[in-house]
Amino acid sequence: MKNKEDTATILEIVRMSTEDGPGIRTTVFFKGCPLSCAWCHNPESISVRPQVVWVETRCIGCRTCEDVCDNSAISHTPDGIEINREKCVACGDCATECPTTALEIFGKKWGVEELAVEVLKDRAYFSNSGGVTVSGGEPTIQAGFTAAFLARLRKEGIHTALDTCGLTTKNALEKILPHAAMVMFDLKIMDPDDHKKFCGQDNKAILENARFVADYIRSHIYPKELWIRTPLIPNATASEKNISAIGGFIADNLSGVVTRWDLCAFNNLCRDKYRRLGIDWMFTNTELMTAEELDCLGKAAENSGVDPKIVLTSGSTRLDENTEDKEPAQSTGGNIRLCCSTGPQLD
Repeated sequence: MKNKEDTATILEIVRMSTEDGPGIRTTVFFKGCPLSCAWCHNPESISVRPQVVWVETRCIGCRTCEDVCDNSAISHTPDGIEINREKCVACGDCATECPTTALEIFGKKWGVEELAVEVLKDRAYFSNSGGVTVSGGEPTIQAGFTAAFLARLRKEGIHTALDTCGLTTKNALEKILPHAAMVMFDLKIMDPDDHKKFCGQDNKAILENARFVADYIRSHIYPKELWIRTPLIPNATASEKNISAIGGFIADNLSGVVTRWDLCAFNNLCRDKYRRLGIDWMFTNTELMTAEELDCLGKAAENSGVDPKIVLTSGSTRLDENTEDKEPAQSTGGNIRLCCSTGPQLD
């Protein structure tokens, strides 16, 4: 009988990424997250269970999916395919039989060696300057598998990175950290009530774990560095007060360990994901930030008590109607993880 840690539910493998750590990387997105951030750009990663989605641009209306579904979870409407998610068990029959791949399953079981062999196909692209990042969702939920996977890659001389939301256990971190060359850690909101309001949980354990990771790095050979990531979400995280508070926490608790603090501007590229999953997204009509707003928050970060050299802003911005045309903010290469990144994409 297989140990439950021998396999993990993987959402997607994204290749040739320049946004998930240094260099060119292959990013493995795990399925399942303990947070439910209101702005999440990978809503398909929150549930650990596999999920079926319909990609309307590929559909030819043949009704094959409806015919093969034993649970009567699929029906055709004037607006296209409708999936009854209370009936759907994500068996995959509809996706297998669809002649145009208009139905997809988010979430597949992988074994450690199977997954390692798959990502090592890309080693020619990242052997000199990149590596493999585990992201999500939240890879620490499946800690035993994540640790074994990263250890397997380290044996091959691959640079490894853990991308975490921070809501996990110290036991999980102790399993994974020895096998990660670096950690990317989300700090979203400092006020615990606001954190619970927007992310579903307060931030007490997250802040404790940030301190734990910093102390671990100080006393061990690996990981070698820590990046902090903050999504800039209008009317949620994108305030000078919040950014200053996060900076103060970094300066007081993580000083000398954090080598980069990414401020990642909001984007709305995930709207179709929510629609396909049948979820209303509160940020559907939210505009991009202006370059001036992004610059202002960047300055707040630089003045918060951290070394200004570690602060990097990235992301697309919109033009402010009250200012002269300016170039969009230049990306620094910092990712915006599941909280802000586009993550796995659909056509």
